[in-house]
Amino acid sequence: MSNTIPTAYDDEKKCHHNPLVSCGDCRLNAICLPISLHIDDIDKLDDIIQRGRPLQKGEYLYRSGDAFQSVYAVRSGSVKALNITNDGQEQVTGFYLPGEVLGMDGIAQNRYSNSAIALETSAVCEIPFSQLEGLSLKLPTLQRHFFQLMSKEITSDQQLITLLSKNSADERIASLLLSISTRNHHRHLSATSFQLPMSRSDIGNYLGLTIETVSRVLGRLQKSELIRVDKKDIQILDMDGLKRIAHVETECL
Repeated sequence: MSNTIPTAYDDEKKCHHNPLVSCGDCRLNAICLPISLHIDDIDKLDDIIQRGRPLQKGEYLYRSGDAFQSVYAVRSGSVKALNITNDGQEQVTGFYLPGEVLGMDGIAQNRYSNSAIALETSAVCEIPFSQLEGLSLKLPTLQRHFFQLMSKEITSDQQLITLLSKNSADERIASLLLSISTRNHHRHLSATSFQLPMSRSDIGNYLGLTIETVSRVLGRLQKSELIRVDKKDIQILDMDGLKRIAHVETECL
């Protein structure tokens, strides 16, 4: 029997977009759900979740300014969040991978402040917020878990601000690669071999770099034998070396 750790690419091949999959059967429930939820409680949560057709690449999950009604958990694929700056430019604000929840930016003003777009064919679970609020009052562990998700979102925003204000291009790219590595590890996938779901243009937009700079940095990291790059495929050859470049142990950016 092979002991090979599955890669993100292997995971994507096994991903299904079946809307009939329940929370109890989903391979991501250990990430999405609080571990302490009992089976009966999971069934209660499953009753309020809506699973529609998969989003196609470039399709909007929601747009900035839309009325806030739901939060969303990515089941397969990947989604980017972006907003429009005062001068009309698009600014990528985050990338969401399977098991991660987005849409919480709509809670404060009852309207989404960001837009969310599928980076590839993606399946999401829609969780109506009004029903989630009601269920959380009955299930304290679910309420605590949602607060933790909100806290993590705030921390990620703060990390991005720090990254853009202080770090060099090499540090920014290294931090993003470490972020994806860590998130894959949480999904029981390979932390050292994965495929970037986003384009170099999106990476540059997110990190405040030009596409040329992104390509140069990736080439420089490869020349230093820290990573191996083949188009969107990344292999981390020296994890400790990459962490030294980043100067931080990145959890999630």
